Amino acid sequence: MSHSVLIVMDPIESIKTQKDTTFGLMLEAQRRGWTLHYCQPQDLYLEKDQVFAANQRVSVEDNPQNWFQYQDAEQVLTECGDFSAILMRKDPPFDMNYIYSTYLLELAQQQGALVVNDPASLRDCNEKLFTAWFPEHTPSTLVSANAARLKAFAAEHQDIILKPLDGMGGASIFRAKKGDPNLSVIIETLTSHGKNLAMAQQFIPEITDGDKRVLVVNGEVIPYTLARIPREGETRGNLAAGGSGVPMPITDNEKRIAEAIAPELMRRGLLFVGLDIIGSFVTEINVTSPTCMRELENEYQINIAGQLFSALEDQLKQ
Repeated sequence: MSHSVLIVMDPIESIKTQKDTTFGLMLEAQRRGWTLHYCQPQDLYLEKDQVFAANQRVSVEDNPQNWFQYQDAEQVLTECGDFSAILMRKDPPFDMNYIYSTYLLELAQQQGALVVNDPASLRDCNEKLFTAWFPEHTPSTLVSANAARLKAFAAEHQDIILKPLDGMGGASIFRAKKGDPNLSVIIETLTSHGKNLAMAQQFIPEITDGDKRVLVVNGEVIPYTLARIPREGETRGNLAAGGSGVPMPITDNEKRIAEAIAPELMRRGLLFVGLDIIGSFVTEINVTSPTCMRELENEYQINIAGQLFSALEDQLKQ
């Protein structure tokens, strides 16, 4: 039986194919004979009670100079319920337009589309805040807009990380040590002078060994991780912030943590998730468009994308 998949993503012409997880998922879908359809979030629309996508069929090739071709000269309109599956792979920021897209995809889901990840869970599971559902696996954390509380947390822990709740790629992440003269302005900046919530976490010294990306696919923990190691003089391991990615086998402790979290991910319909683990702590749970798949596949000759599409095909048989 032939299948079709709608990929909702950022502009396909701007991706870096060698490390783009969404592109790797498209390659796997095509290899399996799925028809690929592409659109951006603004191409979704609701008319009366039906959700449509203005989309184009595409083909892909693992060629960094010429990685996609449109099969339709112009966008065509398709009811979202007619696709076998829809992959929501739009990168953050997680703004109101993103939320509106999840409402449309949730309605499409009710009309028969298999949407990954589950749209309601994309809204519910903020990538920073969702760690609070697993306090036994997280560092000491405070979420607040109150400067006095944040300063008290800094005084208690002496060395902390402060970050916004809606960022990605290491953007606007600050480290503040005891007596940091910039603490007040950091707090003012992140909270917009007490209007916005921000997160403070105890600094984890094991960041020097890497911020490990652990992928969980259909509830199964991938046995390899990508350690994002900060460059010299930097706190952040994010690749977008200049960190270097080093593939390595998962540790027993990392596997134990991921396996403890996996059942809740499955309960919420989160089939493709990236956990960020530093030392013995989960610092983020990435559900919108987790990355690092291609690096692990290339290093260890494994097929992570295949695990996801096998799970989708099994669901479609039911």
